[in-house]
Amino acid sequence: MADFTFATLSPAVFLDRSAAAFADRVAVVDGDLRLTYAELSERRDRLVSALAASDIGAGDRVAALCANSHVMVELHQAVPARGAVLVPVNTRLAAAEMSYILEHSGASLLVATHEFAETARAIAAEADIPVIIAGHTTDTYEPWLSSAVPDRGDRIEVDEHDLLAINYTSGTTGRPKGVMYHHRGAYLQSVAMAYHARLSPDTGYLWTLPMFHCNGWCFTWAVTAVGGTHVCLRSVDTGRIWELLHTEAVTHFSAAPTVLTMIAADQAAAPLDRRVHVDTGGAPPSPALLARLLPLGFDVTHLYGLTETFGPVAINEWQEAWDRLDATEAAVLRARQGIGNLTARPLRVLDEKGRDVPADGRSMGEIAISGNQVMLGYYLDDDATAAVTRSGCFLTGDMGVMHPDGYIEIRDRRKDVIISGGENIASVEIEQVLDAHLDVLESAVVAAPDEKWGEVPVAFVSVVAGATVTAEELTTHVRERLASFKTPRRIVFAELPKTSTGKIQKNVLRQEAAVARGTV
Repeated sequence: MADFTFATLSPAVFLDRSAAAFADRVAVVDGDLRLTYAELSERRDRLVSALAASDIGAGDRVAALCANSHVMVELHQAVPARGAVLVPVNTRLAAAEMSYILEHSGASLLVATHEFAETARAIAAEADIPVIIAGHTTDTYEPWLSSAVPDRGDRIEVDEHDLLAINYTSGTTGRPKGVMYHHRGAYLQSVAMAYHARLSPDTGYLWTLPMFHCNGWCFTWAVTAVGGTHVCLRSVDTGRIWELLHTEAVTHFSAAPTVLTMIAADQAAAPLDRRVHVDTGGAPPSPALLARLLPLGFDVTHLYGLTETFGPVAINEWQEAWDRLDATEAAVLRARQGIGNLTARPLRVLDEKGRDVPADGRSMGEIAISGNQVMLGYYLDDDATAAVTRSGCFLTGDMGVMHPDGYIEIRDRRKDVIISGGENIASVEIEQVLDAHLDVLESAVVAAPDEKWGEVPVAFVSVVAGATVTAEELTTHVRERLASFKTPRRIVFAELPKTSTGKIQKNVLRQEAAVARGTV
């Protein structure tokens, strides 16, 4: 086959097209800084050559300890163009965990924004690698770029299955695992996200989602591909989010359900004068939360995926016929995880023998994924890679059902299923009932050991400001709607612990539930 019939799929190519087609459009808003696509392209070229001058070549690791910023956008465009490997570091980890990631990944260089300058210098010194700091009086990033002479020859051609990035899992059950992304998967995921979110040159994408998380679900490249505007948010501040929604023509953002709960509860929350497309994932959004968001102007689409799948590999593709359903029925459908995205293979739900469960909406199994949007594996961990592979698929650890229409629905994480007196209880089901109570902000249900039943459900609940609901009232609320054995044996009012990406830390709550008191 002639060479002109094939081109490598890599997200590094997107900026070239946008710089040509949308040169004068605003590409990035970061505080007072505004960059056009022409300027972003020129800075990318300088960054590629700066990396080359720093002896960063094909396959070398460039770690990034950065807030959502123009710097992180630039790194996502330049590092792949240099053929190097981007290692985004979770900014909320402890220094020891960050050091582990630098050491494990074999990072040759660390780039950090000024918010993390002190930590960056310390962990870079421990790893014995150079560090570049961007911003404020400590800035060495701008001089580094200014000293570079842009040279297209500094770009390195890649194979589309070459390593693009190593994204580390949160490590809640042990050391973080390095999830290896390839260029092909990131390209196709970017195309899928652009399509499903209906991105366009008029898009204003607000970065409520951390760019370090799954490379921002590949929206770091998707927004660039369509010539949209990256509106950077350096920390999750719901007041600032509402300000930017009003001042920066924001049309899209992505966030975990817990962040959406915070946005809806902010004192500045009020109906917008336009509709905003919101993608959510990380946990099933409750129908009650979806009902709160709709009148504010947010059209919420539920996505599903993991770090191992480049972020969202499934989408709850909305059907026109569902518009005729009442609000309660529609919210239940919106909470499903959905069907494989545009560039994904069909998702499967497998029983313990690796067979597909019936598509009846009742038969439980483990959600399994294969195709272009599955990681190459865990870096330097073949055993962990083998442990999540069966029947030619990646096993997600999520227990769910397949509906007759091909949409999947999570019923629980495998480790979160509560087995009480021989009965399987899905914590998500109880959480959705609790969240429907008007005084409940959010909830999490976990298993607690019990001498008689083996395990019993315990609910941790945070309430809306000023609410005076009691544990007894919530227990009655659940008992009236679910089987008695599903009713929480204890209800603990508390602020729910969360990971840096907004997921509720059920492992922490399970430990607390084992010693909690106050049975109702």
